[in-house]
Amino acid sequence: MRFFRDKVSEPADLVQETFLACREHIDRFREEASFRTFLFSIASNVLGKFYRAKAGPRGKVDLGTVSVEDLGESPSRVLAEREERRLLLLALRRLSVEQQTLLELHYWERMTDSELSVVLGLSLGTVKTRKRAARVRLKRIIEELASSPGLAERTLTELGEQAAGQRDEDDD
Repeated sequence: MRFFRDKVSEPADLVQETFLACREHIDRFREEASFRTFLFSIASNVLGKFYRAKAGPRGKVDLGTVSVEDLGESPSRVLAEREERRLLLLALRRLSVEQQTLLELHYWERMTDSELSVVLGLSLGTVKTRKRAARVRLKRIIEELASSPGLAERTLTELGEQAAGQRDEDDD
């Protein structure tokens, strides 16, 4: 965890990926070096793979010349993203279960209003009305909980992006 903590915003995912790769490739461990060396070799490869994936379709990143900050993962940005996610999670938990479910299905699962109508057994008009009310309530809660107006604004502005990022991480 310490290896990844100051390099990425969600280190737990990469730790998990590292141990999974370790398990999958344990037959490559030759005991010529320590297990710790083997594990950190895998962690280093996982980190490189993570940054190449972030670089887009071409996946070309020279880790010998680019910094963590260049890759958009500066410590201050990592902390800001964590604070925004924490605030969003706290706010979502204060919604009714129905409102939380509706917003999570919309943002995290990218369900349309028609799909939400089927899943929740509600008319299309009711889904739209309840989704709008849930968004208003979520906004109020975030504004109440936020330590600053800027944090509330960033959290609300990036709600869809955060949900997509979290969904992509959950899919991995």
